[in-house]
Amino acid sequence: MSKSIAPDSLASDAVTPGSLAEWLHYLETLHPVGIDMGLERVAEVAKRMGLLSRPIAIQVITVAGTNGKGSTLAMMDAIARSHGLHVGTYTSPHLVHYNERVTINGSYADDQRLMTGFSCVEHARLQAPEISLTYFEAGTLCALWCLAQEDLDLALLEVGLGGRLDAVNIIDADVAIVTTIAQDHANFLGSDIAQIGREKAGIFRAAKPAVLGSRLLPSSVAAAADAIAAPVYCLGEAFSHSIDDNAADAADSPSEWSWSGLSCQGDAISIADLPDPGLPIDNAATALQALILSGLVVNADACRRAFHEVQVPGRMQWIGQWCLDVGHNPHAADYVARRLPLVPAGGRQWALIGMLNDKDADGVISALLPRITDWVCVTLEGERGRSADELAGRITSLGGRVHGCASSPEAGVQIIAEQLTPSDRVLVTGSFFTVAALLEITLPQA
Repeated sequence: MSKSIAPDSLASDAVTPGSLAEWLHYLETLHPVGIDMGLERVAEVAKRMGLLSRPIAIQVITVAGTNGKGSTLAMMDAIARSHGLHVGTYTSPHLVHYNERVTINGSYADDQRLMTGFSCVEHARLQAPEISLTYFEAGTLCALWCLAQEDLDLALLEVGLGGRLDAVNIIDADVAIVTTIAQDHANFLGSDIAQIGREKAGIFRAAKPAVLGSRLLPSSVAAAADAIAAPVYCLGEAFSHSIDDNAADAADSPSEWSWSGLSCQGDAISIADLPDPGLPIDNAATALQALILSGLVVNADACRRAFHEVQVPGRMQWIGQWCLDVGHNPHAADYVARRLPLVPAGGRQWALIGMLNDKDADGVISALLPRITDWVCVTLEGERGRSADELAGRITSLGGRVHGCASSPEAGVQIIAEQLTPSDRVLVTGSFFTVAALLEITLPQA
């Protein structure tokens, strides 16, 4: 989102932006690059704002990982609030409105709260010596300020990129989670899975619980925890889940499941008859274990209610015949492919796909290919955008059938609308940008 050229900063007597949109536009101009990994600059501004002088909440849980961060955080939020806790969250990116990034007890922060937060960030960074911040860094500091204004029982923070050098990591986590590790953001994190694991494990703190939410994490993640004497709670070892014998559709789509794990004192805990949240069960199990380690005394009925009600926009989100999922790497695409229901007899499973040029398009397409009958490719504009024609060429070379190409996600919808029948289903995927565009329009139904 950041521009490539940074103009002079606002002088201390400059006019303050008058709307949230103006603030966001201004923040895009503050730093010469959009992503600048490191904590020195953002930590100094946070110190000036008083964000490091006291905890922002009684308990803080930070979540890192390649996939599953958003759903894990959403389920922790739902469970904690179902137990009556006062909860604040920070996530990124947003789908439609920037306000989605900060919530207090499930409600988005309003424009005025965010604008006040950005004013505090700006005042602090302009103190001598002046400090340049990226769009994400300024947004993270604003979010932390917003959370710190509340008397929160629990703050849930999602890492934006990596872990060790992400702006979120200026806050010490009482419990830290790594969900999954896969290759993504290779320009910044590299392609070495072990090194990616070490970077994401940088959110761990000495003697504080480290929750590992996948059975397939590289050994470097647990090794990083061991190096600082952080107690490790690994899925499949310290905690686990199982599908009830009478579950309808096997492990990929359970009707009910059970969880077992450990309390802070090491005592065994189990909860049965949990409803399918419509999100990865590994992430649901991880959410429960992390909350218990933060001190939550769980009530089974409250957990059931939370899993029944939780929703995450843009993750297997159904709007009539359309399923919207922001998955943009092979691991996420594989999960989507396994969770897609069979289409009615005589129907087609469409995919409307738009991706950025730094994502593994071949891997995503290959994961979805067995489930998709007709593809519509759309162009995403911008410096990181990828053309529909390039995507179409990749799909064709892998054996898929491309029905058409469009200049935008909205134009792709029109191609499908002309052919859509009541028995068809449509998957919209490949990027946050692809899904966000369609959340702002009315999707046609046959």
